[in-house]
Amino acid sequence: MAELEGLLNRIIQRIVKLLTRTGYLIEEQGVRYLAEADSDRALTPLQAAACTYRIALGPRAGQKVLSLQTVPSRAADSQQPGCVNAHGFSLHAAVRCGAHQRKQLERLCRYITRAAIANERLKRNRAGQVVLQLKSPWRDGTTHIVMSPLQLMQRLAALLPRPRLHLIRLHGVLAPHANLRAQIVASEPLNAHQACAPHAQTPPASAPQRMSWGCLLKRVFDLDVERCTNCGGRLKIIAAIVDPVVITKLLTHLHLPARAPPRSAARRVDLFQAA
Repeated sequence: MAELEGLLNRIIQRIVKLLTRTGYLIEEQGVRYLAEADSDRALTPLQAAACTYRIALGPRAGQKVLSLQTVPSRAADSQQPGCVNAHGFSLHAAVRCGAHQRKQLERLCRYITRAAIANERLKRNRAGQVVLQLKSPWRDGTTHIVMSPLQLMQRLAALLPRPRLHLIRLHGVLAPHANLRAQIVASEPLNAHQACAPHAQTPPASAPQRMSWGCLLKRVFDLDVERCTNCGGRLKIIAAIVDPVVITKLLTHLHLPARAPPRSAARRVDLFQAA
């Protein structure tokens, strides 16, 4: 536990230094305080209201959202093993998996890249309000949050990231400037088709290169679009035909439909289920 507390304190110090260096925190005479937010940004009031669990717009602006509470559980106050809290920061180190535990690793990755809201926990009551069921009750016993559809849209809008912002950051050996990254991340050989071969070896390249779209399709969907299904040879682009008249003649000669299928009507997806 002492090691986790030391690690959390180091993380807090680095985060505070980063926020001070980027201008979000101002340090004067040993005292740090938040810098004034940019009022020109449209998402600033939405983000501020979301952080304080309040309503940003509408007649109830500034008030807290309605929450349904039960009797607080005493077990919620007890600290779990492998978890430490300090100065508003929390470090959760109770979940771990080994390098050979692929299913646990996949579950951890799915948890990290999960969506903001689970559809099965989002419903609509008879009054037309949105009821969000929390995955685990809060310490004060809150189990559900009741909002209007407009208030839900305000919360979701506050989650929108800034343009050109990386949503996934890699650390350790997968970091961009890690010394061991070249030994772990597979690099593409000089010949892009060798990477798609079933028994191809990928020697380390001097400079990283982008994989072709065909190799990416094979890597993700296990679909080799650059391989002929009749003879098994490699396919290559010999010409790009853009003339509609020529395209129609070629498709008609190959007994293929020369016109695209008609567009079907858009399906209505209801995100809310009647409670």
